Amino acid sequence: MTHPDRARATAYRVLRDVTADGAFTNLALSAHLRGTGAQDAAFVTELVNGTARALGTLDAIIEAAAGRATSTLQPAVVDVLRLGAYQTLRMRVPPHAAVSSSVDLAGAQIGRRATGVVNAIMRRVVARAWDEWLDALTAGLDETDAMALRCQHPRWIVEAFAGLLPADELVPALEADNVPPTTTLAVRPGLMERDDLVTATGGEPTRFSPWGVTMVGDPGSLPAVRDARAGVQDEGSQLVALAASRAAANQPGPWLDLCAGPGGKAALLAGLAGFVVANEVRTHRARLVADNLHAFRRDAYQVVVADGTQPAWADGSFALVLADVPCTGLGALRRRPESRWRRQPADLETLVVLQAALLEAAWRSVRPGGVVAYATCSPHRQETAGVVVPFATRHRADILTAPAFLPEVPDCAAATDPRFVQLWPHRHGTDAMFLALLRRGK
Repeated sequence: MTHPDRARATAYRVLRDVTADGAFTNLALSAHLRGTGAQDAAFVTELVNGTARALGTLDAIIEAAAGRATSTLQPAVVDVLRLGAYQTLRMRVPPHAAVSSSVDLAGAQIGRRATGVVNAIMRRVVARAWDEWLDALTAGLDETDAMALRCQHPRWIVEAFAGLLPADELVPALEADNVPPTTTLAVRPGLMERDDLVTATGGEPTRFSPWGVTMVGDPGSLPAVRDARAGVQDEGSQLVALAASRAAANQPGPWLDLCAGPGGKAALLAGLAGFVVANEVRTHRARLVADNLHAFRRDAYQVVVADGTQPAWADGSFALVLADVPCTGLGALRRRPESRWRRQPADLETLVVLQAALLEAAWRSVRPGGVVAYATCSPHRQETAGVVVPFATRHRADILTAPAFLPEVPDCAAATDPRFVQLWPHRHGTDAMFLALLRRGK
């Protein structure tokens, strides 16, 4: 048996958790990197995230090098090859080191019989550079398939984005999904000033959100994060809460966060409203919500564990209802690298039914004259305008012009309907959050 270096062995175990057991990459990394030195942790994180992000393109390269489908290879062998290919083609690990370390890894983690096939395929993989492989593999493909392969996305996602963006923005949008996001924090209104967080982190204020700070390093080491005066939260998520609060500024509470986990938006609303109810269907996520809210006065919030489609409160109880509904997560592909390959078009059917049910529940929960904010971390037409427009027509809801509530954010009107907000990583540096604002008639 051979003995691969510890960092590559850790990367292999993380990737196996993701591909074989359905783990989320960030959670698997967190579990396996406890006690790992900073240099090894950085290497493992880049290797695993990059491999998970490029999975489909790497598989095409491996199949061309092997002369056979990856489905004919042992899944563990495929993961070794993916890691080896990514190292040499994208991390500039020397070819000989990528081959030898992959053979060692296969021998130690799978068995001696796997080393021969790994050695043979890896030698063919390292014979070409990344761009040379892409040129060879895209020859003869149509434009969409070629773009999908080069930009490391499934075709169906490329097609979905193509219907939402000008032609000259499609590749920049796909490429932005391949750039890991900067860590962004948000101060809790009333608990901490942003300038104090800037000083504590050495970071920079966000472009648009009045609460956000970008930083480098471990946010968990900050006292403000540990005591919940601030928390990790993408700027797009912050802007959704900002627009919703502005739309309901003349509507005194209580306010409701219908799908509150993990609690970032609920914490912003709690700092702005007299009282917020944070509802979450799953108990473990409700605990995260409570952790995010515990720095506020206990009479400023209530955490409820209930199915949002079957409200545990009377109709018309709230002046503002924020429904940030479960979705495909296509707007957060830069932070969830495995999602682009794990999600399938068929997932939309189930999700859209749930999204529509949650919007109905939000509408029942808001009082006359109140506002419902419907949000998703997905730009997909079926999950956004495809849910909101039929609902608004059926209920004769007043669709507010949401971009007007974010005047500081340029070019944020959705292509599907200019009354909706659609943020994009390549335009705004945020997740691709969608927001619609509906006012209920009196």
